[in-house]
Amino acid sequence: MENYLQSLDDGWSIYLWLIVGGMIIIAVIYWIRWGVKNEQFDEDIKYLVFDEGDKEKMSPQEYAKSREVVAAQIQSRERVLKRQEKKSNRTNETR
Repeated sequence: MENYLQSLDDGWSIYLWLIVGGMIIIAVIYWIRWGVKNEQFDEDIKYLVFDEGDKEKMSPQEYAKSREVVAAQIQSRERVLKRQEKKSNRTNETR
């Protein structure tokens, strides 16, 4: 392998780096798309760590916001579970 690499003309390594860089960019775009599709970029996620016991530690506005975010998260989870169930049912029907 080393002899093969030595026999190549000068400047071949830049093409290797361009290919690797292109693959990295494609992978990053794919994972960002996946994150957007699966609701991973939610700025209100910080409110999910709070529960009913944190009510006295929070302002009324923050507590109300945390309850809204939790309710939205529950709805999102139910939506995802239904989608997965439909997908699973379609897969089982085709078998």
